Amino acid sequence: MAQEPSREGPARIAVESAPRPTAAALRTDAPPTVDGRLDDPVWRQAQPLTGFVQSRPDTGAPATENTVVYFAYDDRALYIGAICHDSEPERYFISSLKQDFNSGSSDVFGVALDTYLDRRNGFMFLVNPGGALKDVQLFDDSRSENQAWEGPIRVETARDDEGWTVEIEIPFSTLRFNPSEEDQTWGLQILRRIRRKAEDTFWAPLDRRDQIHKMSKAGTLTGFRGVGPGLNLRVKPYALAQDQTGTLIDEGRAGNQADIGFDIKFGVTPGLALDLTYNTDFAQVEVDQEQVNLTRFPLFFPEKRDFFVENSGTFAFGDQSERSYRTGVSLRDLTLFHSRRIGLTGRGEPIPILGGARLTGRTGGFEVGLMNLQTRSGRGLPAENFSVMRARRSVFGTSDVGAIFINREATGSDIEGYPDFNRNVGFDANLRPLPSLLLAPFLAWTDSPDADGNAVAGRMWAGWRDELWDVSALWRHVGEDFNPTVGFVRRRDIRQSYATVGLHPRPPVPGVQEVNPWVEVDYVQDLASVLVTRRRTAGFGVSFLNGSGLTLDYTDRFELLRQPFRVSSDGTVPIGRYNFGSGSVQYRSAPGRALTGFVRVERGGFFDGTLTSLSGGLMWRPSHHLSVDLSANHNDISLPDGAFTADVFGGRVDYGLSTKVFASAFVQYNAAEDQFVTNVRFNYLYSPLSDVFLVYTERRDMAAGMTVERVFAAKVSRSIGF
Repeated sequence: MAQEPSREGPARIAVESAPRPTAAALRTDAPPTVDGRLDDPVWRQAQPLTGFVQSRPDTGAPATENTVVYFAYDDRALYIGAICHDSEPERYFISSLKQDFNSGSSDVFGVALDTYLDRRNGFMFLVNPGGALKDVQLFDDSRSENQAWEGPIRVETARDDEGWTVEIEIPFSTLRFNPSEEDQTWGLQILRRIRRKAEDTFWAPLDRRDQIHKMSKAGTLTGFRGVGPGLNLRVKPYALAQDQTGTLIDEGRAGNQADIGFDIKFGVTPGLALDLTYNTDFAQVEVDQEQVNLTRFPLFFPEKRDFFVENSGTFAFGDQSERSYRTGVSLRDLTLFHSRRIGLTGRGEPIPILGGARLTGRTGGFEVGLMNLQTRSGRGLPAENFSVMRARRSVFGTSDVGAIFINREATGSDIEGYPDFNRNVGFDANLRPLPSLLLAPFLAWTDSPDADGNAVAGRMWAGWRDELWDVSALWRHVGEDFNPTVGFVRRRDIRQSYATVGLHPRPPVPGVQEVNPWVEVDYVQDLASVLVTRRRTAGFGVSFLNGSGLTLDYTDRFELLRQPFRVSSDGTVPIGRYNFGSGSVQYRSAPGRALTGFVRVERGGFFDGTLTSLSGGLMWRPSHHLSVDLSANHNDISLPDGAFTADVFGGRVDYGLSTKVFASAFVQYNAAEDQFVTNVRFNYLYSPLSDVFLVYTERRDMAAGMTVERVFAAKVSRSIGF
């Protein structure tokens, strides 16, 4: 094992004013054997990086366990070695052996690299003691990330009675950087997470509100000379065999079928990557989770298909950048581009994608994204072409301005009532005039044959977060004819004003990390200035040192209904003005244990009736090979014309034989629609980025006693690098 420096005991530091550290990578002609053991000569020659500082739970204090990290490289790859000492090595926690594991509930060693040193974008590599890798592409200084990004990265770990060690090999062809610079300097951040202590420590000190992907606060890594990304060409063909039956299956694709296709990824320049896809298939993608909708507005379902999730941050426009700083959660009320509109119906049923191309990356100071995809006709829809053009320009260091154009064009036979085209233009910005202040305005237009009114949407959002305060405010306008058919809009014909103020002090109470009292108000008017929705909420949260948390809140609401609201077949809310309120309590247990869970209870008014809601989840992880998750959402609603329930139950079992062989079973029952969904998947990662998938999906209509969808698919892909 590499020789370690003696550990000094640094005093507590002020992380905001601490200098950013610098390290140097060692060039070597004798790269290490990646086996996780750090017994190669190169590690004895490389510079050791130590002195990690806590962000949580005790901000600014030295790490409670020592971590030593080394960097080396040759012409082909970057090598990272780390020694993670642990005084209780039998107590580290591994959430899963799957790629892209849940890093929040696992012990973790992680590295983030800002290869352009723009203090905004980069690549993140997280590893747990079991050897699972989570690789992520980072955008906009922690505001967006691409978890579908992946490269042919080798990771191995080893464990002993002093802790665990890790070695990582990252080919330069996987990364984007500027090879014209003979001497490369990259941004660098390193994380060590000890889950049982709820402890996060960093090489470049961070405040507890920040995480590893905050590249504007990273240190630097120097020493790179004479390196380049190489050809950077990867071809991934696939072969698929499947059998489909059921009433939801498109008539032309029922029965036994075989298909082939391919994806190609090519580094056009060191900063630009071209993706080509033909006969794009997503047979291996997990089914959507069932949701209960007790509102009169559409539900948002996230994108799960790898081709679209990859580089999704480049094309993001709208509420992806909007954050309530109190919760850190996107509100997702308006997005100009939502890739689920391509190749899927509104019910999530697949429409064949013939193929397409995507160009993403950086050139001339701009971050750019170009995408064009062609679908075939199917499920009553014509063949369509989708084009997206996106550009952003960094300004004032950590700020940016951007523009987007989206075009949806019917290219097949005309279908009565179906618009021939839909076009969208938008301009946005993310401005940081002060370190704690973010301003995020946008303005967008849509155009389609049936639009003859107000087709404009705009927003101004501001957020402030410092050591004590969380404050944000929003003003939004959405015209009645604003209709981005390749996007998502929850409400039209509105002017919305929203504000929240919260505190997050750290009281001197044993076991308490922070408390969080807050208030928020949300006023929504129509464009005639008539109030249609009002929410006023007061809440109080407590976060404990072990990672558990308790939240209580009460919301007073007003709703104006101009047409009846059919909640279910058993209940309808008539036209009228409604004032009602409800309170909720939520508790989540500490992660990193064999048995964890959460529970939420809400009770109060629901228009002219009452609502009692109980939701919760139980997660059992007896080992890092096996996990069992159970979830339930029960809603009991009483209205003057009747009472009814709306329930969704789910269960999931994941088993990882190793970091290369996985099996999962996922079942859901939606009582409101009386449907039962089963999804079983087997995945063998037989070579980097190369898979074998076996997938079985079944959807049953329990009321009719029939199977509406049954699919069995076998898919093999092979990634070939040049």
